[in-house]
Amino acid sequence: MTFYADCQARVAVELISGRWPMVVLYALSKGPARPVDLRKHIGGISQKVLTETLRRLETNGLAERHRYAEAPPRVEYSLTPAGQDLLIPINALGDWAARHADAVLAAQDRAAT
Repeated sequence: MTFYADCQARVAVELISGRWPMVVLYALSKGPARPVDLRKHIGGISQKVLTETLRRLETNGLAERHRYAEAPPRVEYSLTPAGQDLLIPINALGDWAARHADAVLAAQDRAAT
Protein backbone atom coordinates (compact mmCIF):
# COMPACT_ATOMS: atom_id res chain seq x y z
CA MET A 1 0.00 0.00 0.00
CA THR A 2 1.28 3.45 -0.87
CA PHE A 3 0.58 6.43 1.37
CA TYR A 4 0.25 9.40 -0.95
CA ALA A 5 0.67 12.96 0.24
CA ASP A 6 -3.09 13.50 0.06
CA CYS A 7 -3.97 10.14 1.67
CA GLN A 8 -6.76 10.49 4.22
CA ALA A 9 -4.95 8.18 6.65
CA ARG A 10 -2.01 10.59 6.68
CA VAL A 11 -4.36 13.45 7.47
CA ALA A 12 -5.65 11.58 10.52
CA VAL A 13 -2.17 10.69 11.76
CA GLU A 14 -0.94 14.27 11.34
CA LEU A 15 -3.87 15.55 13.41
CA ILE A 16 -2.77 13.63 16.48
CA SER A 17 0.99 13.55 15.93
CA GLY A 18 3.16 15.08 18.57
CA ARG A 19 3.23 14.83 22.32
CA TRP A 20 0.16 16.87 23.30
CA PRO A 21 -2.78 16.79 20.86
CA MET A 22 -4.21 13.47 22.07
CA VAL A 23 -3.70 14.46 25.70
CA VAL A 24 -5.52 17.77 25.23
CA LEU A 25 -8.33 16.11 23.28
CA TYR A 26 -8.74 13.56 26.05
CA ALA A 27 -8.76 16.33 28.68
CA LEU A 28 -11.52 18.09 26.72
CA SER A 29 -13.56 14.87 26.67
CA LYS A 30 -14.76 15.79 30.18
CA GLY A 31 -16.51 18.87 28.78
CA PRO A 32 -15.72 22.52 28.04
CA ALA A 33 -12.70 23.84 29.88
CA ARG A 34 -10.75 27.02 30.35
CA PRO A 35 -7.05 26.91 29.43
CA VAL A 36 -6.03 27.43 33.06
CA ASP A 37 -8.07 24.39 34.11
CA LEU A 38 -6.66 22.30 31.26
CA ARG A 39 -3.15 23.19 32.33
CA LYS A 40 -3.88 22.13 35.91
CA HIS A 41 -5.34 18.85 34.64
CA ILE A 42 -2.48 18.10 32.22
CA GLY A 43 0.82 17.64 33.96
CA GLY A 44 3.98 18.92 32.32
CA ILE A 45 2.52 21.16 29.62
CA SER A 46 3.61 24.79 29.44
CA GLN A 47 1.17 27.61 28.80
CA LYS A 48 2.83 28.30 25.45
CA VAL A 49 2.57 24.69 24.27
CA LEU A 50 -1.03 24.41 25.51
CA THR A 51 -1.99 27.56 23.59
CA GLU A 52 -0.27 26.28 20.44
CA THR A 53 -1.96 22.88 20.77
CA LEU A 54 -5.40 24.40 21.32
CA ARG A 55 -4.94 26.65 18.28
CA ARG A 56 -3.86 23.67 16.18
CA LEU A 57 -6.88 21.66 17.32
CA GLU A 58 -9.13 24.62 16.53
CA THR A 59 -7.54 25.15 13.10
CA ASN A 60 -8.11 21.49 12.29
CA GLY A 61 -11.75 21.57 13.36
CA LEU A 62 -11.32 19.34 16.41
CA ALA A 63 -11.93 21.97 19.10
CA GLU A 64 -13.93 25.17 19.34
CA ARG A 65 -12.99 28.34 21.19
CA HIS A 66 -15.79 30.14 22.98
CA ARG A 67 -15.25 33.72 24.15
CA TYR A 68 -17.59 35.17 26.72
CA ALA A 69 -18.22 38.91 26.96
CA GLU A 70 -17.43 39.20 30.63
CA ALA A 71 -15.06 41.19 32.76
CA PRO A 72 -12.50 39.75 33.02
CA PRO A 73 -12.80 37.99 29.66
CA ARG A 74 -13.36 34.24 29.80
CA VAL A 75 -12.42 31.68 27.14
CA GLU A 76 -13.38 28.00 27.05
CA TYR A 77 -12.57 25.23 24.63
CA SER A 78 -14.75 22.28 23.77
CA LEU A 79 -14.64 19.39 21.33
CA THR A 80 -16.38 19.56 17.98
CA PRO A 81 -18.22 16.47 16.71
CA ALA A 82 -15.06 15.52 14.79
CA GLY A 83 -13.01 15.89 17.98
CA GLN A 84 -15.49 13.73 19.88
CA ASP A 85 -15.30 11.06 17.18
CA LEU A 86 -11.51 11.10 17.44
CA LEU A 87 -11.84 10.00 21.07
CA ILE A 88 -12.79 6.51 19.83
CA PRO A 89 -9.31 5.68 18.46
CA ILE A 90 -7.64 7.65 21.26
CA ASN A 91 -9.42 5.51 23.85
CA ALA A 92 -8.53 2.37 21.88
CA LEU A 93 -4.87 3.44 21.88
CA GLY A 94 -5.08 4.03 25.63
CA ASP A 95 -6.49 0.53 26.10
CA TRP A 96 -3.66 -0.88 23.99
CA ALA A 97 -1.10 1.04 26.07
CA ALA A 98 -2.58 -0.32 29.31
CA ARG A 99 -2.13 -3.85 27.98
CA HIS A 100 1.28 -3.49 26.31
CA ALA A 101 3.20 -0.52 27.78
CA ASP A 102 5.21 -2.67 30.19
CA ALA A 103 6.34 -4.96 27.36
CA VAL A 104 7.28 -1.96 25.18
CA LEU A 105 9.28 -0.37 28.02
CA ALA A 106 11.02 -3.69 28.73
CA ALA A 107 11.96 -4.02 25.04
CA GLN A 108 13.33 -0.47 25.07
CA ASP A 109 15.41 -1.27 28.16
CA ARG A 110 16.79 -4.41 26.49
CA ALA A 111 17.67 -2.46 23.37
CA ALA A 112 19.46 0.22 25.41
CA THR A 113 21.79 -2.27 27.09
